[in-house]
Amino acid sequence: MSNGSLYTNIQNNIATIEFSHPASNSFPSELLHRLTSEFNTLSDNEQVQVIILKSEGEKTFCAGASFNELISISTFEEGTQFFSGFANVINAMRNCTKLIIGRVQGKAVGGGVGLISACDYCLATEQASVKLSELTIGIGPFVIEPAVTRKIGMAAFSELAIDATTWKNAYWAKEKGLFAHVFETIKELDLEVDYLAQKLAKYNPSALKSLKKILWENTENWNQLLEERARISGELVLSEFTKNALQKFK
Repeated sequence: MSNGSLYTNIQNNIATIEFSHPASNSFPSELLHRLTSEFNTLSDNEQVQVIILKSEGEKTFCAGASFNELISISTFEEGTQFFSGFANVINAMRNCTKLIIGRVQGKAVGGGVGLISACDYCLATEQASVKLSELTIGIGPFVIEPAVTRKIGMAAFSELAIDATTWKNAYWAKEKGLFAHVFETIKELDLEVDYLAQKLAKYNPSALKSLKKILWENTENWNQLLEERARISGELVLSEFTKNALQKFK
């Protein structure tokens, strides 16, 4: 469990990916790699019409990058490779031929907000507050910025990125376009996610695939763009400011 877990269940043309990590569903490199591979595999699976992305537990959807792994980074190459993990996941979600529904039951920080933004449609509970806290540890939400800005706009992204210590509640996120609907309970959330997925799974596969392409038009440069952003973070994570900030999380 040190690297977390990832399971996929396929039923009635619906693939449900569920990830977990004991540290608030955060992502070490290996788990990022497995998630990237899973999206690539499901993209080519003709038995799958729609994908649901969810995490285990009730309190936290995703705490972003693994702090233990961030602390251990000692070279620019290691840093760039680590942040490329998030770049690869976002690009895999972008290039996936299937629509991805995000099921967000709890809080999301940093890379977790990036994952939500890279989903094609997100449903959440009232507990699904969001925060981009990267500036507080001397880096920034550079890799995920294109995905977040595409979803909620530059003004809302700036608000999140600059006010790095403040949680924005689920209704703020809905107002900005990150979530389509917000529910009071996880039970209500799951009922709606299942209902939506079942409807989508019965639609014309060619229409779904064409819609996916249209939703992600003008992002063809993201392979290069996100790698460039990963290099920015890979350099900053070696700074004395960041090293000192990360020690507090040990």
